Order: sequence, then C-alpha cells, then structure tokens
Amino acid sequence: MRSATVDNVSDLFSSAAEDRLRAQAPLAARLRPRTLDDVVGQAHLVGPNKPLRRLVEQDRLTSAIFWGPPGTGKTTLALAVAGTTKRAFEQLSAVAAGVKDVREVIERARHRLGEHGRGTILFLDEIHRFSKAQQDALLPAVEDGTLTLIGATTENPFFEVNAPLRSRSTLFRLEPLGRADIEILIQRGLEAEGRTATAEAVTYLADRAGGDGRQVLTALEVAVALAHPGDVQLPHVESALGTSALRYGRDDHYDVVSAFIKSMRGSDAQATVYYLARMLEAGEDARFIARRMIIFASEDVGMADPMSLQVAVAAAHALEHVGLPEAQLNLSQAAIHLATAPKSNRAALAIWNARADVQAGAVGEVPAHLRDAHYQGAKSLGHGVGYDYPHDHPEGHVAQQYLPTEQIDKRYYEPTHHGAEAAVAQRMEKRQQMDGNR
Repeated sequence: MRSATVDNVSDLFSSAAEDRLRAQAPLAARLRPRTLDDVVGQAHLVGPNKPLRRLVEQDRLTSAIFWGPPGTGKTTLALAVAGTTKRAFEQLSAVAAGVKDVREVIERARHRLGEHGRGTILFLDEIHRFSKAQQDALLPAVEDGTLTLIGATTENPFFEVNAPLRSRSTLFRLEPLGRADIEILIQRGLEAEGRTATAEAVTYLADRAGGDGRQVLTALEVAVALAHPGDVQLPHVESALGTSALRYGRDDHYDVVSAFIKSMRGSDAQATVYYLARMLEAGEDARFIARRMIIFASEDVGMADPMSLQVAVAAAHALEHVGLPEAQLNLSQAAIHLATAPKSNRAALAIWNARADVQAGAVGEVPAHLRDAHYQGAKSLGHGVGYDYPHDHPEGHVAQQYLPTEQIDKRYYEPTHHGAEAAVAQRMEKRQQMDGNR
C-alpha cells in the first residue's frame, strides 16, 4: 500500500499537469466559460428567465439537442451547463466514439444513479455523425431517465437525428454571434494573452468573424503570436486570417450592393460575380446578400422565370446549412442564374400599383357572388348567389366579374413577352378573348 506522502505527491503532480495542459490549450479552450453567466451570446437561451437558463438553474433539464452553425458555442454551452448542474457530466465525440463507449457511459450512469442517486448528463458532440444503430443504443437510457443527453450538431436535426431520439429531446437553436458578442470575445482573448490591440485590428477581426466565435479566437491567438512582444496591429490580423483588408466603408457597402443588383438586372453575369466576390471578401453578411437575391428574383425576374425565386431561396437555405466559405458556391450559382434569366418587373408593378390604388381609397365593394356564403342567412343577403364554379367548365375558366365595379377596367398585371412570361401573356390574352374582351 502506498503511503499518504506518495498519494499526496501523486495528487500534486496530477494537479500541476492539469494546470500546464490548461495553460498550453488553445485560446478558445482556455476561455470556455464555467457557468451560464460567463457565456457570450445566445441571450435568447441563457439570458434572464430564458428557457435553457431556467431549466438548468432548476436542475430540470431533459435531453436536448443544440443545433447551430460552427463556432456559435454548442460545446461551450454544454460545458457551462456542466458547471451549473449538480449532475455528473460525461463527454463523447461521435467522430471517435462507438456503441461500446456509449454502453460504458450508460453503465456508469446506472451505477451512479443506483449507488448515489446522482443523475448523469452525456454531452455527445457532432451527434449527426452517429449511425442509426449508434443513436438507437442511446434511446433506452434516455427513455428511462438513466442519463440526460445533450447532442450538438451543425446539421438540421430533423434530417440527421433519429425521430424517436429527437422526439424525446428539446431542440435549442443557436444563432451566429452578433458583433457585440464577437468584440467581447476579442477583449477577453486579449486579456487572457496579456496583450492589447489597435482599434483598427479589432474592427477588422470583428468584421471578418462571420458570427464564428471559435474562428475569431483562433485568428486572434495567431495574431498575438505574430505581434509578439508588441501590440496586435492590422497587418498581424491580416496575416492570421490570410486576407488583406479591403476598403469597404459605409459608402462602399451601398455602392457595391447597388452595382451587384444593377449588374444582375442588366444580365451581366461577369460583373455580377465580381461584385459578389467584392462583398464576400469584404466580410459582408452573406445572409444580407441572400436576402437581396430573393427580393431581386421577384422584383426583377418575376414571371419571366418563376424558377428564379426557388433558386434564390434554395441558396439562402444552403447558406444556413453549410455556411461560408462553402456556401459561396451556392450564392454564385444563384447570382449567375438571376443575371442570365429573362427579366420582368411586371409582378412587382402589379402589387405596387394595386396597393397605390387601395391607399388612394379604391376600396370598392366585393361583388355579391364572390362573397362568403358559408354561414346561415348568407344567401338571403345575396352572398354567393350566381357564382359560377370554374371547375365545372371544360376549360377550367368562366367569364364572370371578379374586380369590384369601381375597378372593373383596371389592369394591374400586364405581362411581357420575355421568357416564361410570354406563355402567361398568351393565356391571359386567350381568356380575355373568351370573356369578350371585357
């Protein structure tokens, strides 16, 4: 049997080793919070009286899945939960762990619960990497309360997590970190490194963060090393990121965005891709670019190519799923599609003109035969009387009045003969002829 002195020496050695490993750990790991109060961002989950905070503080957290883009703090949040809860905390990565590892965790959790009445939280990083069989191995222990599962994933859990496991878990969506959150992380990082940085360097680093806290801390750590022993300056941050700072102030933002939209409208694919690259290289919010393309698809392409709206929306969804830099491919494809598509703004003009009429007081009475006739006594008021059901006709169309009498001659939508809208124009012209050119 070892003496107490030997045990004490061993404990001191282990403690010293842990301290040294902690000191040598990457900056992002050193700054990981120990409690929810230290978490940066995700205020909608961990702010005062927010759902995750209340569940953790009451120690009533059931199985959960943290879902969000890289660098938003999924692992950080799980470790903060571990520092707040009274339950034991175990951690596995789906990249390296197998069913055997899961069963060992479950066995320890059962022993802990039976011997000491203490629950266990299992944090499973990258849960989407687990196969169906591996996920199924967790299900019985989750169902009977042997352990509480916290899974983390960058993928949509509705696609990547088994339905039975997902249905027993609360989904918590993590959002990209905001500018203020990123600046807090940078300042904490500088304090941890015992260094300072110029305002220009901090601004550029925050601009390029893309909501990814881990990336910004990794870049800061490299910049600090490059700047040693002086202050972190812009060239150090540029080198750490592998990019050069582009001039992109407030005026540049509006000018480049304007040029991007006008290049798509002018069907110039080369200029469109160039301005897209300018925005991405300058750190423009890619979600803003995607939103502008969705608007453009209806405002400037419209019915000339109805598929363009689907393409733009798909690019926006792809951006949320894969993030940058990979999503640059989706944005480029969508931008080129919009630039080369036939153009028509008639769908936009239709709603603008119709709303202008309504705002000007053109609120004529709905024709009686179009009014709701589903309630008792409606027919006595003439509601629905005389309505001719179009599906009862071979052509699927019937001539009857739809606009209020005051707007009977209005033509809000006038299709062009560009692209797919030419077929729309032909159908409308044919129906007008059937209606007797009314």
